[in-house]
Amino acid sequence: MSKFRQLHILTSYAAANLNRDDLGRPKTVTVGNTLRLRVSSQSLKRAWRAGPVFQQALAGRVGTRTKELGENVFLALTMGRPLNEVLAGSKEPGTLVALKDKPARAIAQKIAGVFGALKKDDGTMSGLHIEQLAHVSPAEIAAVAELTETCRASGKEPESEELELLRRENMAADIALFGRMLAAKRSFGIEAAAQVAHAFTVHSVAVEDDFFTAVDDLNRDESGAGHMGVAEFGAGLFYTYICVDHDLLLENLGGDAALTAKAIAALCRSACTVSPTGKQNSFASRAYASYCLAEKGDAQPRSLSAAFLKGLDKPGTNILEKAVERLTETKQGFDAVYGDAPVSLSFNAAKREGNLDAVCAFVAE
Repeated sequence: MSKFRQLHILTSYAAANLNRDDLGRPKTVTVGNTLRLRVSSQSLKRAWRAGPVFQQALAGRVGTRTKELGENVFLALTMGRPLNEVLAGSKEPGTLVALKDKPARAIAQKIAGVFGALKKDDGTMSGLHIEQLAHVSPAEIAAVAELTETCRASGKEPESEELELLRRENMAADIALFGRMLAAKRSFGIEAAAQVAHAFTVHSVAVEDDFFTAVDDLNRDESGAGHMGVAEFGAGLFYTYICVDHDLLLENLGGDAALTAKAIAALCRSACTVSPTGKQNSFASRAYASYCLAEKGDAQPRSLSAAFLKGLDKPGTNILEKAVERLTETKQGFDAVYGDAPVSLSFNAAKREGNLDAVCAFVAE
């Protein structure tokens, strides 16, 4: 079975601000001495793993990233509710419990401390938070919930052997794909099986300004706007590259071949259909991939980003058509020079060639 799966995806976005920098501007990168729009790999992965496609395909096998595990354990103890209800958003008091705030706080801190160093205890909820986001699997959440009930019944803090809550078996699919780092428990860190490049436009861009006004509906006496502002945006055809180490993903998922195939297929489908969520209400920047080239092989993976070192900036150019042509030529060049070419399959929505189901099945098998 081929070790590596690679995806080369072209997606067109009209006016959008998919991924903002610290000033609220669309992120950019210089490629081939020209400015391009960029979407960070972190933004892409967050959109994919949190999106409905991934969540539905891998229901019950997706992890939770949070700093607030200790706060939720504390609320479960003091409100008399199971942890799963609190995590689902239930903050209403349940059955009265004997635990007072101080013992519940100590229990919550001990449990949360398993997943990372806690913030300085200032007596507020912040003192129950983990300093860095912890990616917790469903199996680990279940273990925390069970220990919470044990502590509720005993009214005592957990013993050291009870705090062995971390799991390498029953790993969540998104943790297996994208990895996790636990500074306090390095042996339970997971090396990512999927690498995702920052997406960038295949042509140069200029970030544009949208000056806008809003009307005060109750102001009937004065003309003019109730509010003015500026929003920045850009548009373009983005190239996204993904590489998945099938063997490492299989290892991360405890040798579960069926789950490994399902995770790769879900990632492929999400990458082609789920957009980053930045400024969606302002721009409705939802898009499907127009083109996807999938490859399988054992040779060292390589991006085809060199296809776009020279931007597709000639006026009148069919950018999608030319981008597909550039990708094909670049792939053929690498295959000719290095040999050991991966097998491939693609779809092209503009030409009604191929389909997403076939590509997902191809990378998953």
